Amino acid sequence: MTISQAAGNVCTPSALNTKKQETTNSVKSEVIYLPGTDCALKSQASLSAFTSYRVGGAAQWYVAPRNLEALHASLNYAKEHDLTVTILGAGSNLLVSDRGISGLVIATRHLRYSYFDSKTGQLTVASGESIPSLAWQVAELGWQGLEWAVGIPGTVGGAVVMNAGAHKNCIADMLVSAQVLSPDGTVATLTPEQLGYGYRTSLLQGGQSPSSSKDATRTERHCQRIVTQATLQLEPGADPAQVVALTKQHKKHRLTTQPYNFPSCGSVFRNPKPYTAGWLIEQTGLKGYQIGGAQVAQLHANFIVNRGGAKASDIFCLIRHIQQQVQERWSICLEPEVKMIGEF
Repeated sequence: MTISQAAGNVCTPSALNTKKQETTNSVKSEVIYLPGTDCALKSQASLSAFTSYRVGGAAQWYVAPRNLEALHASLNYAKEHDLTVTILGAGSNLLVSDRGISGLVIATRHLRYSYFDSKTGQLTVASGESIPSLAWQVAELGWQGLEWAVGIPGTVGGAVVMNAGAHKNCIADMLVSAQVLSPDGTVATLTPEQLGYGYRTSLLQGGQSPSSSKDATRTERHCQRIVTQATLQLEPGADPAQVVALTKQHKKHRLTTQPYNFPSCGSVFRNPKPYTAGWLIEQTGLKGYQIGGAQVAQLHANFIVNRGGAKASDIFCLIRHIQQQVQERWSICLEPEVKMIGEF
């Protein structure tokens, strides 16, 4: 079993109950219930509703566990049936192929809990918690440190994996530790140093996972670990009204400088310092350029928006066209920040 990056009794895959459902386009849809939990594995589940682009084909199998026991059971099922595992958070930084994804897609969006430690100023949250929702929660408590994250459309797990950031801040700056789960069921707690953070990157990406030892350069390439929770260091004790006001400013800035009126994945490319990807794309004359239903946003050129009816292939072709044009004009290869999953 390989893993790609997207409290009940333990499920026992050997005691499965199966129920056939209706068929669509002659493809059978099936539901497998894992006893003792509320998690159901669904076959041929459309993923377009679970990605911010609103595109993509079906998952061969899909499950959305609500606790760690169900997550363990899902991994056991994948291991027993030799299924590749893809982890899906909020789907805000993904482009899923029109052909769908083989294997088992595990959505972590229902893994939710949070614990505020007012003595230490630390916030421990499950991987499925929404980053914008947390930003508002801590602001209303007078806790500083997450104001910048209010406009990031993603989950805690995705933010930890991608080292999400904005306004010269990023998750790595405030992460105390991340709890990660391996396919064999072992759990490890890793520090930012062990996660090997860089600009919008970590060792949890690209099929690599960090060693739990102090040697941050070691990786295990055979699989990727799953983030289950994270502990963030914040600063409590501020005036809630002031923190909320600053959070509102960050939100307003995002709304006025980035397109939120059409589906998108956020920033498509990493910024190649000292330039920004948006500036390079705009100076290449690609604002408004469109392939099918996918368009380079007029408001911010580092956004590709779904103007309606776009296919994943439209977005993919537009990404490649932008790369080609920028390479020809500036001799700079833009590196995608969006993660593309499946066959294109």
